[in-house]
Amino acid sequence: MFRWRYVLAFGLVLGAIPFSRGVPRSLNSETRSRQGTACIECHKKVTPNIVSDWQLSKHSQNGIDCAVCHGEDHMSAADVEKVRIPTPETCAPCHETQVEQFKRGKHALGWAAMKAMPTTHWLPMALTEGMKGCGGCHKIGLKTEAEIRELKKQGAGFGVASCDACHTRHLFSAQEARQPQACQTCHMGFDHPQWEMYASSKHGVRYLLKQNKTLPETVAAPTCQTCHMPEGTHEVRTAWGFLAVRLPLPEDKQWADDQKTILQALGVLDPEGKPTARFDLVKQADVARLTAEDWQRERERMLRICNRCHSLHFARAELEKGDQMIREADRLLAEAIRIVAGLYKDGILKKPAHYAYPFPDLLAFHDAPTPIEQKLFVMHLEHRMRTFQGTFHANPDYALWYGWSEMKRALTEIRAMAEELRRAHQPSRRR
Repeated sequence: MFRWRYVLAFGLVLGAIPFSRGVPRSLNSETRSRQGTACIECHKKVTPNIVSDWQLSKHSQNGIDCAVCHGEDHMSAADVEKVRIPTPETCAPCHETQVEQFKRGKHALGWAAMKAMPTTHWLPMALTEGMKGCGGCHKIGLKTEAEIRELKKQGAGFGVASCDACHTRHLFSAQEARQPQACQTCHMGFDHPQWEMYASSKHGVRYLLKQNKTLPETVAAPTCQTCHMPEGTHEVRTAWGFLAVRLPLPEDKQWADDQKTILQALGVLDPEGKPTARFDLVKQADVARLTAEDWQRERERMLRICNRCHSLHFARAELEKGDQMIREADRLLAEAIRIVAGLYKDGILKKPAHYAYPFPDLLAFHDAPTPIEQKLFVMHLEHRMRTFQGTFHANPDYALWYGWSEMKRALTEIRAMAEELRRAHQPSRRR
């Protein structure tokens, strides 16, 4: 049976995340000045580049010194454990609007979503809490006080923050965070190759030419933030969400059947098509649009952004091409899912015991026990993502060669592997 305790844990994590604004303890100006000077003089010797970054920052120019963010308990090398690592609550008194926007966006859910994945708990912890694998990017998400204490105890205390994922310490530059390169660390590679798609698209090439002064400063050239964080909003969403599935199902019957199969393999719908407990997990993680209103709101927002440079007719047509590519990709993925589900049903493949339903579990990709299941999970997590993300990011190379063509290749291999498994199974049935 699927480990529903992870779903429950996800809900508890979300419920426990503090959403009140925290205000750092205030010090009178004379005391704070003395302490700030002491911090600077010591850290000039111990970590000089931290000091130089802070001195360049607007924090320094506006009297926001070490104690405001780190507290005043740490005074020497002997009591380093008393230093307070900032969280969004630390930033909220001065940046209330940005913090509240961040909490409403999907970045804030990054840590909880990672912890709720069934197979995250089977990875080496250095890859998650150690910030070397999934945790290195998902650290942007909000954490409970208990998680922060545990991270600090394990020596990974510098993964507790969120704002510094984009506004890196100790400069905390808004200008840095506005550059598309600020997104590059997390949004590139395997299932998050948005940076590569953007950078080699005409949008990205034009902006890079603007950065190196080949094109004038006033030229229209969108960044990641132009489309996903318009006007500086810290909410980050798209119409289709990370998983590119939606409810209600599309009107096209074949596409609706394919999306239903994918939702069943994601564990969101049961074999009868009814929502499961994991439906709430996906809803809370904000990785899909589960009402028509949510989808339409995000689509209209993107159309308004595109309309700054393009006609509405052109923008709508381009976004609809992305919808069509999701439909084409779903046709291939759904067939592959049904092939593997058929192998489970006929007893040719043993379905893992913790899979709740007679479908391959697309969220348990680290646990795929056979090559054919591994092939399916890569088809879903890598090639399907690249098909529709490449289309929406105006990158034909990713949409075709790294996306749809690889899906076709994977489906061909899955068909052949299934036939071979069935042939191998037949003699044992005759005996």
